[in-house]
Amino acid sequence: MTTLQRTVGAEVTRVEGREKVTGAALYAYEYPVPDALYAWPVQSTVPRGTVRAVDTVAALSLPGVVAVLDSRNVARLRPTDTPELAVLQSPEVAYRGQIVAAVVADTFETARQAAAAVRVEYDVEDHDAELIDGDPRVFVPETVNGGYPGHTETGDVEAALDTAPVVLDATYTTPPEHTATMEPHATIAVWDGDTLTLYNGDQGPWMTAARVAELFGLPEGAVRIVADHTGGGFGSKAIPRPPTVLAALAARAVGRPVKVAATRQQMFTMVSYRTPTLQRIRLGAERDGGLTAIWHDALQQSSTLSPYCEQTVTCTRVMYAAPHRRTTHRLAQLDVPTPSWMRAPGEAPGMFALESAMDELAVALGMDPIELRVANEPSVDPGTGHPFSSRNLVACLREGAARFGWAGRDPAPGARREGHWLLGTGVAACNYPALTWPSTATARAEPGGGLTVRIAAADIGTGARTALTQVAADELGVGIDRVTLDIGRSAYGQAPWAGGSMGLSSWGWAVSKACRALTKRLDEVSGAVPPGGLEERADTAEDVEARRAFSRHAYGAQFAEVRVDSVTGQVRVDRLLGMFAAGRVINPRTAGSQLRGGMCMGLSMALHENLEPDPRFGDFANHDLATYHIAANADVRDVQAHWLEENDDELNPMGSKGIGELGIVGTAAAIANAVYHATGVRVRDLPITVERVRAGLSASRPAGFSAGPSAR
Repeated sequence: MTTLQRTVGAEVTRVEGREKVTGAALYAYEYPVPDALYAWPVQSTVPRGTVRAVDTVAALSLPGVVAVLDSRNVARLRPTDTPELAVLQSPEVAYRGQIVAAVVADTFETARQAAAAVRVEYDVEDHDAELIDGDPRVFVPETVNGGYPGHTETGDVEAALDTAPVVLDATYTTPPEHTATMEPHATIAVWDGDTLTLYNGDQGPWMTAARVAELFGLPEGAVRIVADHTGGGFGSKAIPRPPTVLAALAARAVGRPVKVAATRQQMFTMVSYRTPTLQRIRLGAERDGGLTAIWHDALQQSSTLSPYCEQTVTCTRVMYAAPHRRTTHRLAQLDVPTPSWMRAPGEAPGMFALESAMDELAVALGMDPIELRVANEPSVDPGTGHPFSSRNLVACLREGAARFGWAGRDPAPGARREGHWLLGTGVAACNYPALTWPSTATARAEPGGGLTVRIAAADIGTGARTALTQVAADELGVGIDRVTLDIGRSAYGQAPWAGGSMGLSSWGWAVSKACRALTKRLDEVSGAVPPGGLEERADTAEDVEARRAFSRHAYGAQFAEVRVDSVTGQVRVDRLLGMFAAGRVINPRTAGSQLRGGMCMGLSMALHENLEPDPRFGDFANHDLATYHIAANADVRDVQAHWLEENDDELNPMGSKGIGELGIVGTAAAIANAVYHATGVRVRDLPITVERVRAGLSASRPAGFSAGPSAR
């Protein structure tokens, strides 16, 4: 084949862009499945108890209603390590909003009307839905999400803190947050004998198929996932959720295809959320800024169904050098829905606490916060002792500072004012593990010159389809217009989900390997493709296993410039700038979009997002987008994402690290640190609301204080 100019590293526009802007791209609920019915869930109105009776008479009397399902008349599922998926398997109620029944009807509207007519009686039990430090039931799990240990300890932390010249001891909190995907969770379930096809909004088709097959007691390959396009996931679509299981149960019960689409309100209880955290950080340091002790403790919640614990303190294990270290996760299991993955689970809330604490320590030392971080740069991974495959955090801090205009910054809080606006700048570091999982892919050449690559990847809006096309085209030595990339089908073989920022790193390796093998075959036949075509299949399991022991992470530095109204406490973010080191960037256009999007999500985390728990009922009081606020265009004035040229040969054939989650990590801390610099008010509880800032401003104002001549 003739070698063309390489497209990896080029700003290629999305290959599916025309389909999306013209409406031709099909999402889960839109596939034209004939003879489909519609299911609507009936959700528990109590947080804990047992369903005593389900009155279906009124619902079944409505024209068009086909069935009312509850725990007495649906198929029995196999035991699962994800109890949230045991939909309608028991009359027991573990949280408010749990599916306790469902109506199947010939139209969406009829199903919804009939569901409202179902009457459920409960034996109600006392519940506990409030996360409280000091609860005697709180425990330290052996492992947390990702298989990390729940607790680690090196040296003598207490003694080091007792003797440290400077000690910081501060507590930070983050609220529960909702993933708020643009496409609601939706599924169409179609049974053909014992074969189940699910058209599903999905981050990991192959992994979802495996879980559903296990749940229904089906052999491998009997469940097929179709997810050509998915409108966002942020972790909530990485594994099947109750709406998907409900669709499959309902379709089996009535013998026809069934469609389920969760409403925005239903998603707030049925498809996971980010756990709240209460984090205490203690840092001991010498007068020159050298850390002697780090102690990071994080309390969070899960349901009584599952002890899901987020890896909140694992970021602290890798960031800074200190001889004495302790990190601990603590968990309370409450009568609430099970939390799960949300973009940068663990790292996003954990780094808010750590990077806020580092800023506070810098203030206590009278030291520039960038220089404090540089002074504690480790030579090897502090948690594992492994060498870094690459670590350019210091370079990100230096280059980011130069681009942002950090030099000459007056460190004194409240020193800059424009009328009644107080101005400030802040910085925070960020990191995210560079993960890679085994994948399979096939590359095929047709006699007519067609080249097709298939892999069970998922493009959830990240541009993965385009980046993989670029990888394939370069390995095959052709232009991207010659390559057809098929993704989103579980039948294409093992592949991880689009989560943990591992997608492109994992899928790209398999695509690269399959295309290299096909190129070799084509060279052997001098490009003469036989009538039956040529196909090569690649599996990277042995390649991934054979990698050497390195600490593989992406790093970055986030800078924020804010203005705070000295009267109202309103915070406006004028500018965000991120400088990142994430290996080789496959497509600068889509990479920049992902990094800026993550930074906007971090801004939203800093200023807006806050699920309000209602301990009376065990759910959230604000369960729609009218009351759960996320950042909008007016909040995002100037967001810039830049990256270093970073070469890392210990990753994958592309030399790439994941970036989908890196952008959100550190943003909230940078903004909080900038708010302190503007006002002298340290907000340790997210979100940074006007009430919290105003209370701090009021407490710090001397008698006779005037906000200035421009104040209103």
